[in-house]
Amino acid sequence: MRTVQMTLDEKLIEAVDKVVKKIGTTRSAFAREALYAALRHEELKEKEQKHREGYARKPVQSGEFSPWEDEQVWAE
Repeated sequence: MRTVQMTLDEKLIEAVDKVVKKIGTTRSAFAREALYAALRHEELKEKEQKHREGYARKPVQSGEFSPWEDEQVWAE
């Protein structure tokens, strides 16, 4: 691993310190997990954007999924 210096405001540091103490971890471990979560979130947003763009380029046609509608089971 590599050490990285970050600048954070006091309120954020206090909030992080409170949480890491509560869950029994370190600032570094907490920050790593938060950064991984943020990266996963950005990756998901990118995939969703590509999905939207694909449907904008090629919208669903009427009846395109009709053969599968009878196969769907909707729980009530």
